[in-house]
This record gives sequence, structure tokens and C-alpha cells, in this order.
Amino acid sequence: MLGELPTGRSASMHKVFLDMLKCPGCHGLLSWNISEQRGERIEEAEARCTACGATYPVQEGIAFFLVPDLARHDLWEQAESHLSRYLSAHAEVERQLMDSPVEQLSAADQLLRAMVLTDRGAYSQAQSLHELAISRLYTPQYLACLDSEIKQLASSLSPSSWPLVDLASGGGTLIEMLVRQIEQPVIASDFSPTILRRNRRQLEFLGLADRVTLLAFDARRTPFKQGAVKTMTTLLGLSNIEHPTLLLQELRRIISGSLLAIVYFFPEGDQEANTATIHAKMDPTFFFRRTTVEQFAAVGWQVELMNVCMGRAQPTPGSVILPGTQIDGLPVAETTLEWGLLVAQ
Repeated sequence: MLGELPTGRSASMHKVFLDMLKCPGCHGLLSWNISEQRGERIEEAEARCTACGATYPVQEGIAFFLVPDLARHDLWEQAESHLSRYLSAHAEVERQLMDSPVEQLSAADQLLRAMVLTDRGAYSQAQSLHELAISRLYTPQYLACLDSEIKQLASSLSPSSWPLVDLASGGGTLIEMLVRQIEQPVIASDFSPTILRRNRRQLEFLGLADRVTLLAFDARRTPFKQGAVKTMTTLLGLSNIEHPTLLLQELRRIISGSLLAIVYFFPEGDQEANTATIHAKMDPTFFFRRTTVEQFAAVGWQVELMNVCMGRAQPTPGSVILPGTQIDGLPVAETTLEWGLLVAQ
């Protein structure tokens, strides 16, 4: 069993989790050299594989287990870098985005402004503006289904002292909810160091960092020992990960309990524009119910879809101030999405 989780306000890595981890490259054991820690929390360290010699750093309290041979498309980093560079080079555009009355901004521009405020540490303003933008970007049915699935996931969790691992945590919506509602420790993960650093600052500002550890890794090659994860969650994370067969095989290796995934599916034979976009720009597997169930079954998972909810979805509007900047790539035409909590064992 894991030891007592230390208290505090830092989201740095907890030492109690070290026994869960191994080399994501060759599955060798790790030797740890901790250079800075606060109590039982690691701020700076290096893990070295005793088998292949690969090294993995802990920097700013975040453990990085990214392997070099898997290509990454870090959309969080690309979006943040592009926005920052563009605003730095276009002072008038920055003034429009940051100084215009909030009510005069489009929903997309409200969200972009919230991103900039977050990066500048103005968390209270960013949070209220983010909530306003989300309420305008998505249909009431979309938001109602999302809320219903989050509540269903929370009610499906059994009390445990073992850490819950959240996959592809992204902007941290699910992490914030989980930490507020459950007692067990949470490992938030993503392959984007950019979003994990932002999440750390946000969680610490909200006072929710006590039970959170942040790990950067590719879900197709995780740093966990076989069967080390009792429960894994994800909010719309499956469809963002390439190569579904590799992903599900890896998750089956490390999960000894259940995967609880909030998902939505496009209808088979949906609007031609949506289907064409999905097939042209991404792997379509996890966007449709039939192919999702078939892929899980092919690698030995048993799957149940709970709490099915149907909700109308529309294309999200783009930015007015930064033309060509789009919030979501899907849907590109109005449709009805089938939401659910996918439980895989």
C-alpha cells in the first residue's frame, strides 16, 4: 500500500508514487537521484533506467517520462506559442483582445483572453471569463450532457487510498472536479509539458494541489509498472491519442481495475462534412461507437456504455480579432452527439 499522502499546497511530485513507476522505453527499473524536495514532494530530480540508461527529469515538480522515438504533436504548446508571438508582434491586436469590454468580444475571443490572463497569473479574471466563454461556445444540450457524464463518473468511483490516474488531462476540467469531490490522490497526465505547467499554477492558485501529482508521458508508452493503475479516468481524451491499438494494449498492461472514459460519438452516416473531416484529419476509431467497441474488444477489454445522453452540437465560432483562429475542429456541421461514460475492464 502507498503511504500517507503529505499535505501542502504544492502540486510537485509525491515520493509515495515512485514504486509505481518504471522506464517507459524498456520497462527497466529506475534509480532516483533527488536534488530538491520539500518534505515528501520532489521538485527537482533525475530518474535513470538501470537497464537501458535512459534518463527522465523532474523539473518544477513535474516528472517527464517522454520517450524520443514517439512523435508528438503538442497542440497546447503550438497554440500558446503562436498566440504569444502574434500578440507580441501586433500591439494593436493585443490591445483589442485585452482592453475591449468583455461583452463586446466574441465567445472565441473571450476564451483567448482567458488563456492570456491565465499565463499572466490573473487567475480569478481568467476563470470567470473562461466560464462565460464556454457557456457561449457550446449548446445547452452539449453542456448538459457533459455535466451529466462528469457527475456519473464521480458517482462511479469507489473510495480508495490508491491514486487515480487521469489520462490526457488537458486543461484540467476533470481534475478540478475530481480533487474537489474525492479523497484519494490524483495523478494528472498529459504529453504536453506546456499544459501541465499551466495546470500546476492553476491548481495551486485554487488551493487544490494537495493531492495532485503531474506526469508528462505518451499514453502509448507509459511509465507505470504492469497492473499498477487501479482506476484510470479521461475526459474526451481517447480520440486525441494516435494509434488506438497501441494505446489500448498499453492501457490493458497497466490497468488492473477499470478505465472510466467520458466519450461522445458521431452518428454513423453523419453529416458528410463531419465524417469527411474526421477521416481526413485524424484516426476515426474513437469518434464512432461501433468502431470504439470493436477496438476495445480486439485487445481483450470488456466495455459498457453507461448514462447515454443525446445532445445537439454546433460548430464553435472562430475568433473575430484573430481571423482564422478556431476553438474546436469538430463538428464542422450541426449534428447530434451520443454521450456516455465508457467503462472498460
